[in-house]
Amino acid sequence: MDIELKRRVTKHLLRFMSDERCKRMQAVLKNRTRYVSVILEDIFQPHNASAVLRSCDCFGVQQVFTVENRNKLDVSSGVSLKAHQWLSLSRYRTHADNLSACIDDVKNQGYLVAATTPHTNDMLIHELPLDKPLALMFGSEKEGLTSRAVEMADCCVRIPMYGFSESFNISVSAAISLYEVTRRVREAVSPEIRGLSETEQELLMYDWLKLTIRGASGIEAKFLDSLPSSSE
Repeated sequence: MDIELKRRVTKHLLRFMSDERCKRMQAVLKNRTRYVSVILEDIFQPHNASAVLRSCDCFGVQQVFTVENRNKLDVSSGVSLKAHQWLSLSRYRTHADNLSACIDDVKNQGYLVAATTPHTNDMLIHELPLDKPLALMFGSEKEGLTSRAVEMADCCVRIPMYGFSESFNISVSAAISLYEVTRRVREAVSPEIRGLSETEQELLMYDWLKLTIRGASGIEAKFLDSLPSSSE
């Protein structure tokens, strides 16, 4: 379905939603960003993956890339509160080399890939440059990021720690990192650059309405059937 037809469907679907809910969705869309994205490598525990996705939603991060070599992403809706349905998930699980395919695609989209690891001294989370989009990469619960992931990243970043523990749990690490980076991005990067384009917002609104409105698929089908065919 092309964008123009989706716009017409969206306008029709909005008739089945309260003004309050519509305004809420529009406000969320205005604060969504792809300037900061997340890469998850082989997350094992469903509740950890769900917690990270929930943090992405809370901080307005729209895009998440998942590398699923050993572990298939399993989202626990009890933890995420279905936050994953509001995100754009790009899953890499069918390539000969899922990690390389993911990182190559992310870099080709203009991202600086930052590997989060406590084992290097490259830079602290608040020192990350903001002159280009950032993709924060997080690894599995026990081992963290693989050595290949670290090698393929553009830089390494860590959260300052002052206790005996070596690292945070991945869900905590992601929440702290996303809070710090999105805060700085909102302060330093203009809305025109960090925000979603008008077309991106329209496409997401269409998707979100389909998720939110009961019987949306049937309503859409009936509406499309009512439209005159191109041959008429």
